[in-house]
Amino acid sequence: MAKKKHRESTEPTAAAQTTETVTESEEDAAVSAAGSQTEAPAPMNAETEALRLELETQKDQFLRMAAEYDNYRKRTEKEKLATYDNAIATAVEAFLPVVDNFALALDAGQNMPEEFRKGLEMIAKKFEGAFEKLHVKAFGERGERFDPAFHNAISRADDPEIEEDHIVSVFQKGYQIGDKIIRHAMVQIAN
Repeated sequence: MAKKKHRESTEPTAAAQTTETVTESEEDAAVSAAGSQTEAPAPMNAETEALRLELETQKDQFLRMAAEYDNYRKRTEKEKLATYDNAIATAVEAFLPVVDNFALALDAGQNMPEEFRKGLEMIAKKFEGAFEKLHVKAFGERGERFDPAFHNAISRADDPEIEEDHIVSVFQKGYQIGDKIIRHAMVQIAN
């Protein structure tokens, strides 16, 4: 019986050794498989990283080009409006002496016949209406504060009704379209 026990004790040992051998083989296969999986994605990751960097570069270039185009569009639109305003300013500037003469004629026309005076007033109103449609505004009125950006002061005068550095009288009205000054107003300002 003792021999039998010894055999039983050796049999499980052999089985255990076989199991251990199988387990070691499976682990080696798993490690080598894992190693091959780790190695295979490594070149893929480098390629993926290179593609990602190229995509980011292309995206950056695209966004810059889109921003440049947007700036170009805005700049050309602004230039187009400025060209339109410049053309109107040039045309209006040619008519300003005529408008000034109508204003002088109306101021001096105290002794003229009423029908003649009404005719001059109608023509002056037509000019005002045309300027309004073109967005041309007149400036330079008695009592306004003097602003050297809009007015040319040609003299000073004492006037108790007007505050200092305000317009006493207007010799020639000024005109502007938008921010563009067509003609500065010629004024006399209070001391």
